[in-house]
Amino acid sequence: MSLEVACLSFRQPYATLVLNGVKTIESRWRPLLSERRNCTLAVHIAQKSWEGEDWRLVLTERLGMTSVQTEQLLESGERFGRGVIAGEIYIDLDIPCEEMRELETAACLTELKMKYLTRLSNPRWLSEPIYSRGHKDVWTVHIPVHLLPSLFLQHEI
Repeated sequence: MSLEVACLSFRQPYATLVLNGVKTIESRWRPLLSERRNCTLAVHIAQKSWEGEDWRLVLTERLGMTSVQTEQLLESGERFGRGVIAGEIYIDLDIPCEEMRELETAACLTELKMKYLTRLSNPRWLSEPIYSRGHKDVWTVHIPVHLLPSLFLQHEI
């Protein structure tokens, strides 16, 4: 038995930040997730890393993480490798009016003006990865139920 869900690829370290609940806002230049409101979204870890280090400054300067904590977080996100579906998150487009700095901190980015923002919640790592090629946009995947966390199964099925 498997569950059919939409999937989106994230580059590292953002996949790690999303699945560990550090990044709670996703920002895109176009409304890629606008039709996915109040849904579960599978998280694919892309092969490539994100270019730039703005996220590191947000972790250390705004969230107060030490360099050791940051490195431990990054290492935890590499446990399944890359080119895999590694977990799931819940997406919701209802973002209350907050100060931009708070949204930037939640997104682990700066300069969010003019972007489409999506709130992410309830991140869950799968019990093991599913190897899959990434895609540019949202695509559909089948996740075997036995790989889902038990908490997920109680709420979704």
